[in-house]
Amino acid sequence: MKTNTLATATLAGGCFWGLEELLRQIPGVVRTEVGYTGGTLSQARYEDVCTGSTGHAESVRLEFNSSILSYENLLLHFFNMHNPTTLHRQGNDEGTQYRSVIFFHDEDQHQVALEVIKRVNLSQAWKNPVVTEVCPAQEFWRAEELHQKYLEKNPHGYTCHFIRSFKF
Repeated sequence: MKTNTLATATLAGGCFWGLEELLRQIPGVVRTEVGYTGGTLSQARYEDVCTGSTGHAESVRLEFNSSILSYENLLLHFFNMHNPTTLHRQGNDEGTQYRSVIFFHDEDQHQVALEVIKRVNLSQAWKNPVVTEVCPAQEFWRAEELHQKYLEKNPHGYTCHFIRSFKF
């Protein structure tokens, strides 16, 4: 019998509002929070990150029960909810803060991320190659409270994320 094993993942794929909303709905995801990572500024804030000059990506850090949801399946969901082939862009949002990144927390996650990207590319589900970066997890700066679960609080708020039904 499998036990409840919590693992952490950090993903960036455009505006964190829409990404968080879809990730929260995946069975096995236990907790989400949005924030900023991958940049050079300590204690990053929204107004800093929006300039595009800090190197941070709007990201979602989540805990998931790995006995219910494997990291591989989490990443396959991730590649179905955003366009991983557009450099520094999702929908109308443009800038380095909206880039696609998998921030791995250990070497196993690193290898799985590389394998999943290869699988997604081989499937040719997306017309262009994946440009998603794969980087070690860095300091994560939790976003301001108004951004946490934004689309739950504002159901008619903007999002460019939606679920596709690609089979990779």
